Amino acid sequence: PLDKEEETAAAECIQSCLGESLSISDLECSLCIRMFFEPVTTPCGHTFCKECLERCLDHQPNCPLCKQSLREYLKAGRYSPTVLLQDIMLATFPTQLAERRELHRGDMAELSNLTKNIPVFVCTMAFPGIPCPLHVFEPRYRLMIRRCQESGTRRFGMCIYEDGKSFADYGCMLEIRQVEVLADGRSLVDAIGRQRFRVLSRGQRDGYHTADIEFLEDKKVSGEELQELQRLHERTYRLVKLYCDRRDPVCRYILLQHGPLPEKEEDIQASADGPLWCWWLISVLPLDPSYKLNFFSCTSLRARLLQLQDTLVALLE
Repeated sequence: PLDKEEETAAAECIQSCLGESLSISDLECSLCIRMFFEPVTTPCGHTFCKECLERCLDHQPNCPLCKQSLREYLKAGRYSPTVLLQDIMLATFPTQLAERRELHRGDMAELSNLTKNIPVFVCTMAFPGIPCPLHVFEPRYRLMIRRCQESGTRRFGMCIYEDGKSFADYGCMLEIRQVEVLADGRSLVDAIGRQRFRVLSRGQRDGYHTADIEFLEDKKVSGEELQELQRLHERTYRLVKLYCDRRDPVCRYILLQHGPLPEKEEDIQASADGPLWCWWLISVLPLDPSYKLNFFSCTSLRARLLQLQDTLVALLE
């Protein structure tokens, strides 16, 4: 067996030979034309950056170079790193590899900002505290969901479409709780609503929409104003109970689909978005989406309760 000095000399000799026979272009991904980052090799023998291959498979389950079917590879859902190639890159071009990693870290840091260029899913209406299950099949949104997971935020904005604007001025941040990736690359996403936001500006990134946003929160009140608000809250909640206790087909369907009315909260100002039951009610009521959108911009719990009260009275009559 070799002693430590001999092992070091042998490693240096191998490194020197590799450095002489390889150039940086030999270690470039044919898709992004940059040094491999997290290289993976397909069953047909072609190597790409993991992210580059995933983006190609979002569109078509074939090798980007030879077009061989990769359906079984995609179905397995595992992309094992090409360890030998990683070791070669580390041994021959450590500086360039460090720069490539730093570039990736910069991309992830940019994707982690939750007020600048946040990804926006233009689809349905989401509400604070309310589950929002999604079926993700479009390539741009498959990429978006992956990035939300890789960046660690697990969050993205949800807005409805609006004529002339591409999406509405108000939306709700969703948090990914779980993702089930199907054999063909589609995914079932279990998400839940978090904070409301207002759109300040719109943009795009790799096909999906982005936005600069500001989060909204209800104005806090105290003293007599708070006591009056609590009385209004009690009255409105009683009306909701009346509405839910009816046995007509619409109410039965709502309770079957969305579950029971949430309990009242002790502190009605604890959340920046107000009581959860309000958003549950707004989500289930058979109202026009543009009317529901008015509740998002409202930062007064009193005004929201009065609006809900009027709506419930009309529905009960």
